[in-house]
Amino acid sequence: MKSQYLRITAIIIALCLTSCAKQETARYTVEQFADTVTLFGGSFSHDEERLLFSSDESGILNAYAIAVRGGEASQLTHSTDDAVLALSYFPKDDRFLYMSDTGGNELYHLYVWSEGSTATDLTPDEGTRATFYGWSRDEISFFYGSNKRDPRFTDVYVTDIDTLTPKMIYLNDAGYIFSGISGNMRYMVFSKPITTHDSNMYLYDRETGEVKNITVHDGEIRFRPLEFGRDNKSLYYLTDENSEFAYLKRYDIDSGQSATVETADWDITHSYLSYNGRYRVSAINNDARTELRIVAMETGLPVELGEMPAGVITRVAFSKSEKLMRFSVNDSRSPNDIYVYDLETRQYRKLTDSMNPEIDRNDLVVPEIVRYKSFDGLEIPALLYKPCDASPHNMVPGLVFAPGGPGEQVRVGYSREFQYLVNHGYAVLAVNNRGCSGYGKTYKRLDDMKHGEDDLEDCVAGKDFLISTGFVDAEKIGILGRSYGGYMVLAALTFRPDVFAAGVDFFGTSNWPRTLMSLPPWWEARRMAAYKEMGNPETDEEYLRRISPLFHAESITKPLMVLQGANDPLVLRAESDEIVAAVEANGVPVEYLTFEDEGHGFMKKENQVEAQKAVREFLDLHLKGTGPQQSEE
Repeated sequence: MKSQYLRITAIIIALCLTSCAKQETARYTVEQFADTVTLFGGSFSHDEERLLFSSDESGILNAYAIAVRGGEASQLTHSTDDAVLALSYFPKDDRFLYMSDTGGNELYHLYVWSEGSTATDLTPDEGTRATFYGWSRDEISFFYGSNKRDPRFTDVYVTDIDTLTPKMIYLNDAGYIFSGISGNMRYMVFSKPITTHDSNMYLYDRETGEVKNITVHDGEIRFRPLEFGRDNKSLYYLTDENSEFAYLKRYDIDSGQSATVETADWDITHSYLSYNGRYRVSAINNDARTELRIVAMETGLPVELGEMPAGVITRVAFSKSEKLMRFSVNDSRSPNDIYVYDLETRQYRKLTDSMNPEIDRNDLVVPEIVRYKSFDGLEIPALLYKPCDASPHNMVPGLVFAPGGPGEQVRVGYSREFQYLVNHGYAVLAVNNRGCSGYGKTYKRLDDMKHGEDDLEDCVAGKDFLISTGFVDAEKIGILGRSYGGYMVLAALTFRPDVFAAGVDFFGTSNWPRTLMSLPPWWEARRMAAYKEMGNPETDEEYLRRISPLFHAESITKPLMVLQGANDPLVLRAESDEIVAAVEANGVPVEYLTFEDEGHGFMKKENQVEAQKAVREFLDLHLKGTGPQQSEE
């Protein structure tokens, strides 16, 4: 089966004594790492001459355009305060849509930009949140969602592209999640989560007004709608029905029957058709690496692209004419760059160069995908970043990185944070503990109602694995994480206080009853699913208090650093304020860094630099025993 498909994937793991290209490496400053560029997107203009994308070259994400034939990119927006997430060019002119929030509050508004005028906020209602859904096939309107009617629910609107006048076309009082509309605008499809592992799909017929559950089932099965077929009579979706992994199926609207389209040995994470349905692109999560399949729909055969650039190829999209293909490439030692491929000449062109030229990529490291046994014998996958000069004769400090979520997977790819720390002598083990996605639904379920317990023990076992490598100093191992990973840091220092020498918590929960009770209103569709996995604050308060570090903070004895965005809507600032105060009361070294203009994640480069520099100074002091004066030596 595998031989029938073209696989575009990097050979990332080299099983060698060192994980970088040379034994002696240059040490780079945090500013040099920050001067690499983060970029994503790539919407074709109506004439297929340019690509629209987002880049943080200016210090924060802004919209840029670049010619598909190459050249310098042009900065189109000039925000200095809030990130601009470029979405799409208009189908017949040079206007484009973008989203932006305020100070990281995640209340995204939808804007239209046109040359020679200021951007217009299409969703100006205060306190509301908008989401772009896509263009109509007739190219005279676009669809978006807004919760302005009810903060809990996202209704569906259509907007005429000439008048920019919106009209509600679906009042969503059932808490559905919009997933697509057919080309003839007759059908809409929605999903609704029941638990993290169980969901349904609902088909809405705009002609009859009927909303039908098309996935009635027993047990826990995930159904995720993707898009309607170009015939307006079929629907593509992903499911893990009778399988450990998600695979692709097609639902026939007239008959109500489904057929399997594509399977893999891992989760198929995405699958989509080109504009006219000539090609189908599928992405497979192959052991934390992205693997692509591109198939010609007419023949069912793989598309022969010829030689492609080395690295992990992602974010493939075709132009409307289907003559050009945009894609991104990255690997562990180089950040994302945008390419264009001409399907007629079978040639590709690199459009961006996001790596800071001051950094020699041979000084950076390639992680090794490893597995180790946890307390109960379960095998835990992880990424091991080894400093080039680490050896049994040159022991280095280590860090266990706990992933976010719960359920996020740490994946192979470029990480400024990891490379900066490894470049300065820290071994990093990025753990995909039980409960992480990507390893089958059985593995995903293993942390349910066991958070801060069994998954924490996987991180503790990660420390043991670092020691077993023979190049990590057993007395100098810390733990680091953000969001749910930040909670894991607090849990480790609280419930296993003798294991790690220090912890760095980026906006982690310390009080689960409060966090779950204060989820933003737009989380309503997912609220009960979150409660069933984490615990219901109304009925499971005793359990949630038991796993909340704040209520047991007297046990924390090791140095702690906490970083927090003041506008974080998911993990409120109080979560960090109170755990810091509690640890200070213990007389334990604690450092606290807040950013008044950030939310759940730091978007501004100046803030990223300040945060990463402070983290390294903290780790140098408490793991290496060196002061901040040596921090950039």
